[in-house]
Amino acid sequence: MRLIFKFLIAFSAIAAVFTEDDGHHPHFKTVPAKNAEETTSEFWYKSAQKVLSEKLKQKLNENEAKNIIFFIGDGMDFPTTAATRMYLGAEENELSFEKFPHFGLSVNYCVDRKVPDSACSATAYLTGVKANYGTIGVNANVKRYDCKAAMDAKSQTESIVRWAQNAGKATGFVTTTRVTHATPAGVYSSIANRYWENDVEVKKSNCDAKVTDDIAEQLINGPTGSNLNVIMGGGRKMLLDKSMKDDEGVNGERSDGQNFIETWQKLQGDQKRNFEYVWNKTALNKVDYDNTNYLMGLFEADHCRYNLDIKKENLKEEPTLTEMVEAAIKVLKKNKNGYFLFVEGGRIDTAHHDAFVQHALEETAEMARAVDKALSMTNETDTLVVVSADHGHTLTYNGYAQRGNDILGIAGTSDEDGIPYTTLSYANGPGYKNTYNEGAGGRKDPSTQDLKALDFSFPATVPLEVESHGGAHVGVWAKGPFSHIFVGNYEQNAIPYLMAYAGKLGPYSTGSAFISVASPFLLLIAVFTSVRHLLM
Repeated sequence: MRLIFKFLIAFSAIAAVFTEDDGHHPHFKTVPAKNAEETTSEFWYKSAQKVLSEKLKQKLNENEAKNIIFFIGDGMDFPTTAATRMYLGAEENELSFEKFPHFGLSVNYCVDRKVPDSACSATAYLTGVKANYGTIGVNANVKRYDCKAAMDAKSQTESIVRWAQNAGKATGFVTTTRVTHATPAGVYSSIANRYWENDVEVKKSNCDAKVTDDIAEQLINGPTGSNLNVIMGGGRKMLLDKSMKDDEGVNGERSDGQNFIETWQKLQGDQKRNFEYVWNKTALNKVDYDNTNYLMGLFEADHCRYNLDIKKENLKEEPTLTEMVEAAIKVLKKNKNGYFLFVEGGRIDTAHHDAFVQHALEETAEMARAVDKALSMTNETDTLVVVSADHGHTLTYNGYAQRGNDILGIAGTSDEDGIPYTTLSYANGPGYKNTYNEGAGGRKDPSTQDLKALDFSFPATVPLEVESHGGAHVGVWAKGPFSHIFVGNYEQNAIPYLMAYAGKLGPYSTGSAFISVASPFLLLIAVFTSVRHLLM
């Protein structure tokens, strides 16, 4: 009787589906077009002609990039951006950076792993050197946890942010994670383990915290970190001793008695700098940007809150990524030599690890808003904006759902077990608990679950406590001076060199010994892409 019941459910759910001869592509009943004009060939001819016309109008911008803004959507792969377009309303939507004129593909992996983490990838796209899994700002001679090897200056790498500082530019970074987390740490740190954010973690690995500077200490006292004009994100607890409380009453996690927030303030005062430290949105809004050249904003003890939580809980003192980017540009733009700003939408990644799809999509949407804000405050004649991701995840956008179907909803019904399945799911992760019944009970019916709950972990195939990264290529979108050299398929470590070439930084700065060898090579690439562009 149970089998008959299941058959009837399956039959009623797929009554409109007929299998084609090859048995792989279901044939659905025709439904009305979303837009009546889309039923005509002329609509699509005009659509394609518009694209062609816009491409032909594009002119190469070979100005020097006075300013460079580099966005990283942590874990922002193609299924994530595609699903975000639907999350925002429609398949034909474009995120702000998807409208950029030039696009390429970044090949990401660690020297010792097929699939990268945020540490080795940050080392690649910020310092130009690929490294081992879990290490930051060092080359592959340094194995993870090898504190002694990481101290060797020959194995340490220098970020493009340091190159920008050497060129007299203002520099800074904004993140929605802790300011000492793996991705932002790539800006200023050289260390053998991404989790050595404070001295306690260094000691846990049997390393001498008096010899190995943890990430927070490098942020405050290191050559790059100490010269950053803007530091914004979360993570106050990594800068405070456990005997101390932060601005919201949360204890620090250090054991060395340090209060690096006060240390930073003292360093600014000693150097006669105009500076502000803020820990909430009210204070951020009161900053006198005309007279502030150094700004530290730490808005949480740990990571910044999810954007949807800010809205849901009406967290008026928590700035969004867009608001932080706006503040950063206001500080940096006063430098006559220009600036380099690094921005991380870091909570896309943390949401994916928990299989919180709705959070991941909203965080991606918020990063797109931040990009839009940056574009509105700059000019493409002198500002290069690059958007990319460090790695992907295992999110799958699947099935044959009708046009306009809720991206957080059901894609269809399985013709094997008669149970519905979601449009979005993961190859692995904690969502397996919402996928399978205990024992041999088969799959759970997702249509009976609250898929819109912010803390709902979307279905996963392989049970893992934390969803893993994915190893596929990620996109690189570029707009502004020399954005045309970002086209094609290339190793992730090429990205900082392409940006540096556009801005005449580091090895491509005036007087650099490296420029005589490398510049003609990159110039050849630029000429090749220019010719190809003109022949399109």
